[in-house]
Amino acid sequence: MELHKAIFHRRSIRSYKQKEVEDEKIELLLEAARWAPSAGNLQSVEYIIVKNKETREKLAKAAYNQGQIIEAPVSIVVCCNMRKISPYGARGKELYTLQESGACIQNLMLEAYSLGLGTCWIGAFDEAKVKEILKISDYTRPVAIITVGYPNEKPKSSRKDIKHSVFFEFYGKW
Repeated sequence: MELHKAIFHRRSIRSYKQKEVEDEKIELLLEAARWAPSAGNLQSVEYIIVKNKETREKLAKAAYNQGQIIEAPVSIVVCCNMRKISPYGARGKELYTLQESGACIQNLMLEAYSLGLGTCWIGAFDEAKVKEILKISDYTRPVAIITVGYPNEKPKSSRKDIKHSVFFEFYGKW
């Protein structure tokens, strides 16, 4: 698949077929994520793969009852390891690792689309509850839950015209 097709056609999926996602495909998603830009190549982003339905049900409650977490056969919890990024101090912890996680997530989602899978990026959740459910260490921060599965919908989406988002510097004025 050409990259531009994945970029322009990928959409958030909230309804999934009851079909397992092959481990080989999950590995490809993680490989794509691993090759995202990384501050100082410290690779501070880590992943927890959740397939167990009971655990997904708990995660859905922690995510304010977002049902797609239960419906999707896989959830990938994306985490930032603060020990790994610590050489960059506060800026590393407050910015660089979050930037890296965003790049990793985008790579993962585009790869998923190219493999015929759907995803949804979930950022609304109770971080403390997710840490408790998954027994995540104190120095690791869950920043996103990505649902993964075979889509059972074809959602539409639109974007504002680019002129509403792009500004050119012109003689010191924006």
